[in-house]
Amino acid sequence: MNETVLVLGAKGRFGRAAVAAFREAGWSVRAFARAWDDDGTDDVTRVAGDAFDPRALTEAAAGCDVIVNALNPPYPQWSQDLPRITASVIAAAKASGAAVMIPGNVYNYREDMPARLTETTPHVPTTRKGKLRETMEQTYRAAAAEGVRTVILRGGDFIESTKTGNWFDGYIAARVDEGRAVYPGPLDQVHAWAYLPDMARAMVGLADKRHGFAPFETFGFAGYAVTGRELVGELEAVAGRSLKIGAMPWTVIRLLGLVRPLMREVAEMRYLWDVPHAIDGGKLATTLPDFRPTPMRAAIAEAIGKPAPKAPLRLATAA
Repeated sequence: MNETVLVLGAKGRFGRAAVAAFREAGWSVRAFARAWDDDGTDDVTRVAGDAFDPRALTEAAAGCDVIVNALNPPYPQWSQDLPRITASVIAAAKASGAAVMIPGNVYNYREDMPARLTETTPHVPTTRKGKLRETMEQTYRAAAAEGVRTVILRGGDFIESTKTGNWFDGYIAARVDEGRAVYPGPLDQVHAWAYLPDMARAMVGLADKRHGFAPFETFGFAGYAVTGRELVGELEAVAGRSLKIGAMPWTVIRLLGLVRPLMREVAEMRYLWDVPHAIDGGKLATTLPDFRPTPMRAAIAEAIGKPAPKAPLRLATAA
C-alpha cells in the first residue's frame, strides 16, 4: 500500500534528505515550506504554508501517514518558536492520525555526558537549547499518551553535500582546496557525526516499522564517531593533500556573542567539541538489520565533491 509522508522544513538540511529518501523508497511525498517557486514534480507535491498555524498544518497533513518534523528555526528564536511548532505538529498529527518522526540531537545531555550515549542515558540538559529540546521531546511524549505516535532518531552533527554553512562544510572543510582545515575542538576527542542521506534512509526504515513500536520511541543513529584527528585524516585522504589545521576562534565568538545572539548560542555549545561522545546504534541495528551505512570516506568525498580514494587512512597532524 502506498503511504504518504508530509516533510516539514523540506528546504532545510534534514528536510531535503528526508524528501529524497522517502521518494526513493516509493512513498508519496508532500514537501512543506513557507514558500515555493513551483508546484514540484509528479512524485513530490510542494505545499506552501505557515508551520506556526495549526490549521494550515492540519490541512497539509490530511490523509498523511507520517509527519517528519524537520523544522529547525534559528537558535536565537528557539524559545519562542519551538513550542509553537510543537503545538502545530501535534494538532496536525491528532487530526490526521499520522505518526510524527523527528531528527534528534545530543543537546539533551549534560556537559559531563558519558562517552557512549544510549536510549537510556539520562537527559539532564545544562544549556538553554538543551532544555528547550528536552521540553519539546517531553511534550511529544505526553502527546503519545493521547494517540500521537512519535519516533525520534538521534544523530550527531551533519555531513552533507549541500553547502549550508554547518560545522563540516562551513568550517572544517571550507578551505580544503587551499590546503587548510579548521577544527572546533581538541583533535584527540571523539565527536559524533551523521551522514544526512544515511540518517534519512534510516528514518524511512523506521517509518515502515512504526506500528510495532511503543507510542513514544527513540533510536540512536551511530553514524561516525571519530576523533578530530581521524576526521581530518580522512578529509586529507579524500582531498589528496595534507591540510594545515587551524583552531576555532572561540574567544572571538564569545565576544561577538555579547552583541550577536547567534554567536552567543553557538558559543554555548562549545562543550560538544571538548567532551568525547558517541551515539550507540545497537537498537537501530537490531530494528533495521539490513541497513548499510555509507563508508565515512565515501560520505566525505560526496560532501566535498571529490571521488573517494582507496588509499589507507592518514592521520592528520596539527600545524
